[in-house]
Order: sequence, then C-alpha cells, then structure tokens
Amino acid sequence: MKYISILFFLLISTAALLAQGYNTIGGIRFGTDWGITAKHRIKDKITVEGILQSSTKREEVLISALVAKHNPLITKRFNFYTGGGLHYGFNSDPEVSYKDPFGVSAIAGVEFKLAKLVVSWDFKPAINIVGGQKKVYAQSGISLRYVFVKKPLFKEPLFKEPIFKKNKEKKKAAEKKKINWKFWEKG
Repeated sequence: MKYISILFFLLISTAALLAQGYNTIGGIRFGTDWGITAKHRIKDKITVEGILQSSTKREEVLISALVAKHNPLITKRFNFYTGGGLHYGFNSDPEVSYKDPFGVSAIAGVEFKLAKLVVSWDFKPAINIVGGQKKVYAQSGISLRYVFVKKPLFKEPLFKEPIFKKNKEKKKAAEKKKINWKFWEKG
C-alpha cells in the first residue's frame, strides 16, 4: 500500500508539471444542455468563453458569451472560476408560443488542465429577461476541451540578445570611455 501511495503521488506531481497553460481551448459540453464551447485567455486570469448549446429539456438552441476570472486552488493548473455574460436563444419548434429567450447568465466552476486537455465542471444559471419557457434555466455541465494555443512559458524571452554580443559591446564602450594617458602610443 505504501508503494501505491508513493506511485500515486509521483503520478499526480508529474501530471501537474506536464500540464500546460492555455490561451485558446475548445471542445464539447455535456450536462443539462449539450453543445460546443471555446475559451480564450485575454489577461493573466481573465477568459472569454462562447458556448453554443442545445437543451435536452426544451426545443431551444442557446448562445452564451461569458467573461470569467480564474483563481488557483491547489495549483495554477487546478482552478476555480466565476463570471457572467449574456445569452440569446432560438426556438426550433414552430408550435412554441413563447418568444426567443434573451438574458444574463452567470457561471461558476472548477477546471483542471492536464497536458493538452482541460476538464471542467460548472453551474451556469441563465436568467431570461425576455422570452423563454421559464424565467430561470439552471444549467450544469462537464466540458472536455483541447488546448489549441498554449500559453507561452515565459512572458519575455530569457535573453533579448546574445550574452557574448552584450559583453563585447560593454568592453568597447568601456575602452572608449578610458582616457589614454600614454598619448604617444597609438591605441
């Protein structure tokens, strides 16, 4: 049992080290509604997300645009996020008597990044200001996304110019500043 727990710890540690940050991810979403989702990082801890989903309970297609702030939990690869945005829906059943839904959505969830995959669970209530079958849709889902654009490991290059070139330029500048007291010698 001792060896199994050590092996498990090493696997989890290695997975956290191999996990990559992301700038752009996209994938599928399953839950009370199913569909596709894409997320893009616009600042260090801020993302924008677009979700196109179809309800399993209603004859509607809903488009959501959300902004979320991410906060690390255990590591920066496992985080909690909250945010909100707008949604607009389309009724796909011609016999429906209510208008197309439009309103605000909130989102709260957790996500884990492992290599090029991001798995997340979220709760996304949608409050309809206009239309819709109900005033509030309580939605929850699990998303599986693939990292299309990785976040760079370093924000700036480690060395902006070669080290040796810098040293040669410094030596030349120091020699120019040096006063030649032996003016009779050419130097």
